[in-house]
Amino acid sequence: MPLTDTDRALLDFESQWQRHGGAKEEAIRAELALTPARYYQLLGRLIDTAEAQAYDPMLVKRLRRLREERLRDRAARVRLG
Repeated sequence: MPLTDTDRALLDFESQWQRHGGAKEEAIRAELALTPARYYQLLGRLIDTAEAQAYDPMLVKRLRRLREERLRDRAARVRLG
């Protein structure tokens, strides 16, 4: 399934949001009309698609790596209890 305009907007925003200045959550609301929770939910699903990988491979690789690091950190905290 090809990327939608929304999908491309999410990936483009994520790759360039630092240029906007200010808080990321505020920029998400202002530019994408999404809550931050919904934005991250959609982005998390999107980076698992081949289409997103083809559209911006460096961004998707970085986001997948960061997600894996967070999951490993969370699992380590649970084990240490």
